[in-house]
Amino acid sequence: MTLAASSRFHFTPDLTICRLLNGMWQVSGAHGYIEPARAIAEMFAYHDAGLTTWDLADHYGPAEDFIGNFRRQFAARHGAERLSEIQAFTKWVPAPGRMTRRVVEDAIGISLSRMGVECLDLLQFHWWDYNDENYLDALKYLADLQHEGKIRHLGLTNFDTEHLGVIADRVRIVSNQVQYSVIDRRPEVRMASFCREHAIALLAYGTLLGGLLSEKYLGRPEPRRPELNTASLQKYKNMIDAWGGWTLFQELLAVLRQTADKHRVSIANVGIRYILDRPAVAGVIVGARLGATQHIAENGRVFGFALDPGDLAMIEAILAKSRDLTRIIGDCGDEYR
Repeated sequence: MTLAASSRFHFTPDLTICRLLNGMWQVSGAHGYIEPARAIAEMFAYHDAGLTTWDLADHYGPAEDFIGNFRRQFAARHGAERLSEIQAFTKWVPAPGRMTRRVVEDAIGISLSRMGVECLDLLQFHWWDYNDENYLDALKYLADLQHEGKIRHLGLTNFDTEHLGVIADRVRIVSNQVQYSVIDRRPEVRMASFCREHAIALLAYGTLLGGLLSEKYLGRPEPRRPELNTASLQKYKNMIDAWGGWTLFQELLAVLRQTADKHRVSIANVGIRYILDRPAVAGVIVGARLGATQHIAENGRVFGFALDPGDLAMIEAILAKSRDLTRIIGDCGDEYR
């Protein structure tokens, strides 16, 4: 499979990525066991299909180790000179508290070692408590490590617009990773316009609602808690409840199915395409259950069609019936604080 040229995005002047990022949260243990050898083998299939960009974190179980093993096997198979084809974006998610140069450098050193790199492509920083302003010290030391060549670019994860502004005045930030889907459009209230004005890209996660945004759930009764057997399904079912409930979600799925049939794609394809077309969005992160299930060919169809004004009007008519998640939850990332 060869992806269309539109699948590539100039994330920064020196870094081009695939607009569909392979999300590695699902190897963390919250979605069932992942067999390491099978996972690494399947990473080659993703890469060969053009899905070359990986999103992971220090706390996603063995995710950083998987990247390190994949890189070593890739170099043995194709030569070290081709390792630049792989983009791996990790995160640092420290517990709030005093931040020293040693604390920050040690944490980054662990990621460098696990991933088998001398420089991280993108380090995405998350902070749990805005009242603890030690996050500004952490970012200062991260910027120092960037200047020393250990970090290529700095991004954020789940920061709201206000605090993104505070940080952007001090440190060059290239991206913010936020929840963004056809039902959770909070980034459009403040975040997207700020990012466009400051040349900051959005990386969207939760776009497929943990798998709920699919044909599998169209026409089905509302699932009971025991049926929601992964952390993602539980999380995004709660989001659907806040947004408008299962009955309205069924209306949305029906419209998305109609649109998908028109373009000969899937509901998931339509959901991803909808977010890829939003302002400031560089890419959408799609979870990869490596060695367990994969949708490489299906996901590739995202780059083979476009939503027209009629499609968007039908979708917007359903979304107009929903609740305002910004009023209920707040800005991007506020659900974590």
